[in-house]
Amino acid sequence: MIRERFTDENKLLTEFQSEVWVKCPCCEKKAIAIANCETKTARLFCINCSYLKEISTETESSGGKLNIIMAAHRYFDAELWLQYQYKSDVFLAYNDQHLYYLEHYISAKLREHKTRTHFTLLEKLPKFYHEGKNRKALLKIIKHLKTRF
Repeated sequence: MIRERFTDENKLLTEFQSEVWVKCPCCEKKAIAIANCETKTARLFCINCSYLKEISTETESSGGKLNIIMAAHRYFDAELWLQYQYKSDVFLAYNDQHLYYLEHYISAKLREHKTRTHFTLLEKLPKFYHEGKNRKALLKIIKHLKTRF
């Protein structure tokens, strides 16, 4: 579905990284990796095979403890569930909310940006996400990825 207008909400990639859909290392079906900054833990669990792994996000450094903050799947070196090869690039999304945000952006004929900070999710995307010539193919990929929900 082609939308007429998209107004950038200046979202950051970090807004989507605490819950990431991944491929289960055991059964290869959809699993969820969750990072919790407050408890300083990361957890990967699969609702299909009951696989569960929980780790601390803290590490020792120069005599003290340091809490490492990154996308939840990276704690487990897990493969993203919502990814698809596109030419020589890879289209990816961390979860359904991330995918919907990308879909709204890609499907819009008019893309409005209020301010540029050089830190927003959209400003950090690879060039192929922005090019109108890729719109139809990327929307087809998004439609395919939605079937994996």
